[in-house]
Formats: sequence, C-alpha cells, structure tokens
Amino acid sequence: MNRSLSLAAVAAAAVLCAPISASMAQTKWDMPMAYPATNFHTINAQKFADAVKAGTSGKLEITIHANGSLFKANEIKRAVQTGQAQIGEALMVNMENEEAIFGADGVPFLATDFKAAKKLADAAKPVVEKKLAAWDLTLLYAVPWPPQGIYANKPLESVKDMEGLKWRAYSPATSRLGEMVKAQPVVIQAAELSQALSTGKVNSFMSSGATGVDAKVWEQLSHFYDTQAWLPKNMVVVNKAALAKLDKAAQDVVIAEAKKAEAAGWAECEKLTKGYLETLAKNGMKVEAPSAKFKEDLAAIGKTMTEEWIKKAGPDGQAIVAAYRK
Repeated sequence: MNRSLSLAAVAAAAVLCAPISASMAQTKWDMPMAYPATNFHTINAQKFADAVKAGTSGKLEITIHANGSLFKANEIKRAVQTGQAQIGEALMVNMENEEAIFGADGVPFLATDFKAAKKLADAAKPVVEKKLAAWDLTLLYAVPWPPQGIYANKPLESVKDMEGLKWRAYSPATSRLGEMVKAQPVVIQAAELSQALSTGKVNSFMSSGATGVDAKVWEQLSHFYDTQAWLPKNMVVVNKAALAKLDKAAQDVVIAEAKKAEAAGWAECEKLTKGYLETLAKNGMKVEAPSAKFKEDLAAIGKTMTEEWIKKAGPDGQAIVAAYRK
C-alpha cells in the first residue's frame, strides 16, 4: 500500500470513529453527602445516581461521597455553589443563618407529621427556589427526616429536667431550643455525633430515630422522647452552570429522576419511621411519649420560636406560614 493510500485510510478511520467518541463522552459529578452510606437519604441518592447513569447511557456519572468524606455537612452547600462539587445534599435548616426561610421546617411544632410537613414544603418551595437561584443553585429534590424527638442520658419529666444538659445542636433552631431550656448547646455534625457522645462532649440532643440508629446512641444514652417536634428536610442541589453544560436530553433525565427520588424518599422515610424507634427500643433505650407536663412545656417553647422565626423571616416567612395554614 502506498503512502497516500495509508494516510487516506487513517483519515477515513478518524472520521468514522469521531461520532463514536462523541457519543461516549462522559461527564462526572461529585456528590458530597453528610450521612453514612447506610442512611436512607444516602441510599436514595445512590439510586438517583444509578438511574441518571442508566438514563443517560453512561454520559453522566454521579459519584456519592458519604458521611462527610468529601466535605463536612456545613460545607456542602458552599462547595456546590462555588463549583468545587457539582451536586450535593444539604440539611435545609443548617442554612437559616444565611436565609431565614430555610428554617421553616425546623420551627418546633409548626408541622409535626408527614402530611403537614409536605404541605409546609409545598408552601415554602417557590421562595426556596428563588433564594437558591440567587446562589447559582438549582433545587433537584428534598426529602424529610422522621419526626424529631429528644435523646437524653436520664429521664425527663419536664423542661426543667433539661437544665444543664450538654445539648448537641445541628441548626440555629436546635441551638435556640437548647438555650431556652437552659441546656449547654454544642454544635456537632452528624458524622461526629458518635465520638461526641462517647467522649461525653454531649449527653442529649434532638433528632430523628434515624440519626439515633446511625450513631448507635444506645451505647451512651438511655431515653428517647417521641416529641414529633418537626420534620426537617435534606435537599439535593446542583450547580446551575454544571447543569447547563449538559445536553438537553441529559438535563431532562436529571430532572425526571430527581422527581422520582423525591417521591421515593418521602415514602421510604414514612415507612422506616416506626422501625427506627423499634430498633432503639430493642437495643435497650426507653422509647416513650413525653409526659403531659413535658409536652405542655415544649408547646410553649414552640409557640415562642414560631413567633421569633416569622419575625426573622419577614414577609417571606409570613407568606409561607399563611399559605401553609390556609
């Protein structure tokens, strides 16, 4: 074969291979998450990532980084906003200090069951999406935690029994609640909770049954009071620029699978709630409803904190609560 024919053959092969290479071009996203790989939020996200990969024929691959291994819980939103990660999951109430409206589902006793929590989420969503857009973020989906209860290393008959407790806080609302009951709030992220309990840094906190199971809190604590104070949500956000770089078909897959992930996450959370409390009890914890006095004390605190939050959130907060109560 002469040289000119050889060059022509190479050129022809390059032309034939070009479409194949383009079709195989792959985009990879990192997705930092704050909770263990076994947590239902993380499992739900992995299913979302797998579905996106399948739906885009492998063009978009999302790698889950669980348990704060890539960024800590309080760093994830900023990491996605600045493009250090393309997508990530953040606890909405953690952002209340930046924008008060993100604390809506952390207001004690405003929405205390799944139906009410969904109504509150729907009321807040337009404002949430607007605030996120200003940060160059797009909301993909949001999934709740089970109703929040109080963990302690001793019996609690009233709010007075909480005085002096070393109180783990994970949000402005839980810090404020700790202050109001005269406990000692200490900010501890979920990934650090087990160590904080084992070293005695904290001996009480408010969270869901899921968190208690994740951290095996029965190894240090003895009581869980099912106060059903609120149902905070984790939201999955994507960097707007990263989403815009995808072709239209891939964007459609991401949005469609996010919608499915939200529905699946809500259903799974509700299904698992009872089981988490049963697991706490099976491992020796005393799981019970708060006494009438304790419940009355907490309701009074909830009323005060609701008024405080509405004032802090301003017109947006007033609109959210009005729409929710409608």
